[in-house]
This record gives sequence, structure tokens and C-alpha cells, in this order.
Amino acid sequence: MRFVTYEHEGARRAGVVEGTGIHPLPDGRTVLSLIQAGAGALREEGERARERPARIQVGDVRLLPPFAPPSIRDFVAFEAHIEGVSRSLDGLESVPEVWYRAPAFYFTNPHAAVGAYDGVRMPAGCSVLDFELEVGAVIGRSGTDLTPEQARDHIVGYLIFNDWSARDLQKPEKELGLGFSKGKDFANTLGPWLVTADALEGHRDGDGYLDLEMTVSINGTLIGRDTLANASWTFEEMVAYASQDTWVRPGDVLGSGTCGWGSLAEIWGRVGERTPPPLSPGDEVTMTVEGIGTISNRVLPGRTDVYLPRARKRGRTPRP
Repeated sequence: MRFVTYEHEGARRAGVVEGTGIHPLPDGRTVLSLIQAGAGALREEGERARERPARIQVGDVRLLPPFAPPSIRDFVAFEAHIEGVSRSLDGLESVPEVWYRAPAFYFTNPHAAVGAYDGVRMPAGCSVLDFELEVGAVIGRSGTDLTPEQARDHIVGYLIFNDWSARDLQKPEKELGLGFSKGKDFANTLGPWLVTADALEGHRDGDGYLDLEMTVSINGTLIGRDTLANASWTFEEMVAYASQDTWVRPGDVLGSGTCGWGSLAEIWGRVGERTPPPLSPGDEVTMTVEGIGTISNRVLPGRTDVYLPRARKRGRTPRP
């Protein structure tokens, strides 16, 4: 099943998509509340919704993020992406050895979620805007210290995740070694809907990876293509690692990391120049993942003023 949250005639509702029609859920029901109630509740409410007529079409509504995630962990699971970006941003000729040791991730901003077809503003002070094509797995059951085998039952579904990046804002942030902040927290496209895990089981390859074609285009021109099966870790392995010594909770999103040829920075590293150029207002980025759907966001002008409060030099002698 495909679960959506949408805006129609000033009202926000959730529903189930079949074909191009939306079967609405009862007023007050949200996708997140159903996820938190358990996979059984999501499935049962979805089946009841499908019995109601679909009087609204997907093309007549504004698609919002399917739900408001409590947290977003973003992994870096594709070796090809690390190889290209390392050349582009760090001048390295190979993948750092430390990357192979475990599926690394960082936490990004769950409050910056953007709908599947909404505009995305250029962040203040940014002139090197980039996209990142990913798939996000959504947690449906709480768990801690999970094994990969256990983790599969904790994934309720999947969605497309565009982890937008301000490359020029990232560069000085990296020098402090604290991770990303303003270079990452302005927009995360999630959508177009939540596809339940059972709908994608038929796409698994012999090694248990989801073999889903992933493509990204700029202004209608294909820029990159890969498959989710080229990730170096399965989602089950990533969920298990994320749950080590802590908890994953219903609604948490775990990004796969950017696929091969899934961002401009990676392409720049491979070709040795900024071709295609960084995104600018008016550009439209379209991503499609087999079995999930399509998202498409247009870049909008951002603020022209930049708030950069500089530190005060310490002028007093410390107390003894």
C-alpha cells in the first residue's frame, strides 16, 4: 500500500493511493499515528480506507511529506558515491579505509521535511547547491540491539529521500570536525508517499538487497542512474547498527546514503570539473525510484542576507 499526507482545499488529510485516486483516512488519523500504533494498525486502517470511494485524484492535491519523522539518520552506504565525492571535495584518489569498517551515519534535521513537489529555497549564502538521491527506510516497531534478521520486521516501509546539500556551506563546517549543520539542515524531500515493505519484497535479489532502479534528472535531462542493490550494506544491517546500544522508534527514517551518480559533487569528482553546474533558481530536480514513485522539486530564490555572528575574542583573564 501507498500512504500519503496531502493538502486539499485548505484541509490536511491522510489517505491511501490506488492508481491515481486517493482513498481518505478518517479525519484526525495521521500516517505517523498509525505507524506508531503498529504495522497491523497501518494495514487495517489502509484496508478500510480502500473500501471508501476515491473522490480525489493525486493530481488535484498538494502532496506533503508522508509523515513528520521523529528523527532522520542518514547513512553513506554507496562506495561509488564516496569515491566520487572524496575526489571532488577532499581531493582523495580512493575511498578512505575507515568507511569500510561500519555503516557510518549522521543525524539530519527532521523539521526540514519538504513535500514531493514543493519548491526548495536556496539557503542563505549558498552558491553551490546540490541534490542527493537516496531511499529512506521507515521504522515501524521500537527495537534495540537488533540483529539484521530481526531488523527486517522493524521496517514498515520506504520512501524517496532527497538529502539537499549546500556544498560551499559544508566546506568550512568540515574543518571543525563536528559534522554538518547549516550546509544540510534546510531541506529534506520525503515522498511521494510511504510504500509498505511488503509491496517491495518481490524486488529482492539473491543476496537480500532491494534491487530498485534509481534515476535523477535536471530539467528533464537524465544525470544519474544506479540501483539500490549497489549499496554496500542492506537496510537490515544499517538498522541493526543504528539500534546498537540505543533505540530505533516508530517513524524514524534511515537514509541509504546517496547512490552512485546520485549527486553533482560525485559527478564533478569523476569528470574533473563542475559539469553540470551547481543548481540555481529555476532548476527542477526529478528523482524516480522503481516501485516507490517520483518526486520533483524546483529550486527557488532564497534570502539575500546572511546572518553570521562572529565570535568575540576572549578579552579577560580567566579566573584562577
